[in-house]
Amino acid sequence: MLRQSISVTSLLLLTLAVTPARADELNDLYFGEALYFANQGLYFEALERLDTEVRQHETIDEPELDSLFVHIDNAHFSLGDFELRYRMHHRAGRAIKAVLEGAVDEKVRNDAAYRLARIHFQKQQMEDALLALDRIDGDIPRSIRDDIEFLRANVYLAQGRQLESVEVLKKLQDSDEYGGFASYNLGIAYLQNGQRTAALEQLDKAGQRKTDDASELAIRDKSNLVLGTILLEDSNYEQALPPLNRVRLDGPFANQALLSAGWASLAVEDFERAVVPWSILAEREITDSATQEALLALPYAYGKLNIHGRAAIHYGRALDSFGSEVRKLNTSIESIREGNFLKALIREEIRLNKDWVIRLRTLSDAPETYYLMQLLASHDFQTGLQNYLDLADLRRKLLTWNGDFDAFDEMVEIRAKHYEPLLPDVDTQFRKLDSRLRLRIEQHKMLVKRRDDLLTTPRPEFLATREEQAILARIEALEAAMVTSPTANEQNLVRLKHLKGILGFTLWTEYHERLSEFDRNVRSLDEAMAIVQEEYDEYVRNRQAATHSYVGYDKPMRRLRAETEVSVEKIDQLMARQGHLLEVLAIEELVARRDHLENYGDKARFALADSYDRATQAQARLDESP
Repeated sequence: MLRQSISVTSLLLLTLAVTPARADELNDLYFGEALYFANQGLYFEALERLDTEVRQHETIDEPELDSLFVHIDNAHFSLGDFELRYRMHHRAGRAIKAVLEGAVDEKVRNDAAYRLARIHFQKQQMEDALLALDRIDGDIPRSIRDDIEFLRANVYLAQGRQLESVEVLKKLQDSDEYGGFASYNLGIAYLQNGQRTAALEQLDKAGQRKTDDASELAIRDKSNLVLGTILLEDSNYEQALPPLNRVRLDGPFANQALLSAGWASLAVEDFERAVVPWSILAEREITDSATQEALLALPYAYGKLNIHGRAAIHYGRALDSFGSEVRKLNTSIESIREGNFLKALIREEIRLNKDWVIRLRTLSDAPETYYLMQLLASHDFQTGLQNYLDLADLRRKLLTWNGDFDAFDEMVEIRAKHYEPLLPDVDTQFRKLDSRLRLRIEQHKMLVKRRDDLLTTPRPEFLATREEQAILARIEALEAAMVTSPTANEQNLVRLKHLKGILGFTLWTEYHERLSEFDRNVRSLDEAMAIVQEEYDEYVRNRQAATHSYVGYDKPMRRLRAETEVSVEKIDQLMARQGHLLEVLAIEELVARRDHLENYGDKARFALADSYDRATQAQARLDESP
């Protein structure tokens, strides 16, 4: 079970321990944030953040560059886990199946198979649960080994395969986490298999386990109560008392144990011993059915002891208590019909406490919840109630988001007011720079092409310096003039050819050196152009980001507002239906309890009259005695 609170350091250590990435770093802080919420039991918030992060990861072009990439398998698994804990069984099952079918670490796959089996078990799909458990093989995380075997034993029990369950539960007797539960379940497995003697011995053993764990203390008390009840039903009254007396007086099963211990003592006609547990029980919470029964049983025991006066007093107290409780029940029924029951259930200050169900009893201004502890603790009602509370939480979140849309619109408006005056001047300057950049890009392309051509077709004249190009052009011009001139001197023409040959010889002999230098210059220019292009692209992105920060939000915002309003209306309808169902169940429970108390009141009334008669007769006999 995840802890309710955890330090940031512990959170990071936990995150690193469960991810397949390096053990000394957390690559994706959004994933860590989701785990942070999950470790506080805020699974909706964890789902909201992690689901968004995974969806964004799946839409990017190069997912391997995303920080979530190294955690993606565990992120998918965590999504299924969060959905499971938020009772989204259908989606959780699909997510966990995806992990099972993917190329994931063996430990992660086995953990996913266990959680899938748990989903099927909770949905009463035992065959599917067993198939999922059978998929577990190889390297199993140490933290869930006992969980897997305990779940397997429970599946066998649910299928009526007690012998297989017994074999598994025997191996869990020394488990630190499940030892007490396995010991109790082993006794139940024996009992269901018809091995009554072995069942009683095992329950007796489970009822005497030494432990200081709160949950194991509770299951130990339950073992003693079940054992004592079985012996009581078998009329083994003296044998039933020791296990019943082992039940803690401050435990969750104390009231029923005290009641049964009193009846066991009464059955062997040890009336004084019966008075002790019933006296304790009669002073406890009046809404408990065991306490109400003790209010009648205690004066009955006094009557058996011929202490009719005290019996009459206790019958009178019981009658007053029953009458008071019937009035409370009537008030509760009316309050529920007025809709106050559901309002009390969603009170934030109550639900912030982990024992909020018990705290409902202390609400002086909420009589509708005062008498429903047993109903509120039942599994079916808890499931329906949790669905209603989830709907209420989701409705609050939707209304909060709907209010946040206004703040978002204001933020977009502020951005528009900031950027719109600046962008025209920026765009004007950018167009000038853009034309110059395009020219440089074309020039760069020309130089690169010339270099590549020179590598295949040597052209020394292309590598001449500016002065050499000027000299060569001058020589060629003089040559052309002399060829067309009738007075040209042949000797001067020879000199020009000689000069041209010297220049050509220089270009050919230095060609490779000049080509290497040209290549180095082009390469350095490549780097410079890459930097310029990167800065250009960054500007374009920033320019687009500036526009995208306030343009184009109108349509999606209207869509989100409409979807939110539709969702709120749908939730209101679902809450009304679910709330009406809860109210009907609560009223039926209260009516049944009221009828029961009225029946108790009738019995107390007749017993009170009888006790007064007996007390009067006893007093008369005393007065008549000499």
